Amino acid sequence: MKKRPAKVSKRRGAAIGAALALVVAAAWLFATQHTNEPPRSALEASHESTESGAMDEVGMTATRDARPIHRVYVDGFFMDKTDVTNAQFATFVKATGYVTVAERTPRAEDFPGAPPENLAAGSVVFSPPDHAVSLDNYFQWWSYVRGANWRYPLGPNSDIVGKDDYPVVHVAYEDAEAYAKWAHKRLPTEAEWEFAARGGMTGQPFVWGDSFRPNGRWMANTHQGHFPVDDTGDDGYVGAADRSRER
Repeated sequence: MKKRPAKVSKRRGAAIGAALALVVAAAWLFATQHTNEPPRSALEASHESTESGAMDEVGMTATRDARPIHRVYVDGFFMDKTDVTNAQFATFVKATGYVTVAERTPRAEDFPGAPPENLAAGSVVFSPPDHAVSLDNYFQWWSYVRGANWRYPLGPNSDIVGKDDYPVVHVAYEDAEAYAKWAHKRLPTEAEWEFAARGGMTGQPFVWGDSFRPNGRWMANTHQGHFPVDDTGDDGYVGAADRSRER
């Protein structure tokens, strides 16, 4: 397949703290494979094919870490239609016995100088305060919770019962890689992700067009209200949403 150029934003990752670096609390997992590779698992039957193509002037010019816009090449590929769900991830864990980063006790050698009492398995959980706060310190709405992981997303007193179609969370990068390898796939590149998200559209501020709410319709599960104190749920969701509604 002939490659054609596509412009995408260049983003540079940055660690936002030891706890957040350990486990990405809201990392929602997608998997990808090239179009010349047929689906190899019933789990991955619900994906779409994307052919190579050109995009013009895409990316977020509003944020410095999304610049500069630059040209890359994108081959055709398959990508899952939705985030990987709790049910899909549970199937992977049952088949392999995999233990996620959040479920492992941190090792002292990986966190030199950390108090022993802090070396406890867990993950970062969104914990909104009960009053308005300055937005220059993310520790005011993120908390490290012992026992929080993909099975217990808010901590030991929570669970995912009845949430099979919700996106799996508390997935570290190596967890995502392990899942993708098991599913005979791989993680998408940034260019592939942006190309697929835009669905062939180019030069628009949002992946669906130039209006945040076209004809008053909510196009994504976003935060409404005063962040981080109050999420009014005007779009129908407070927190994560059921991925099956996207299919």
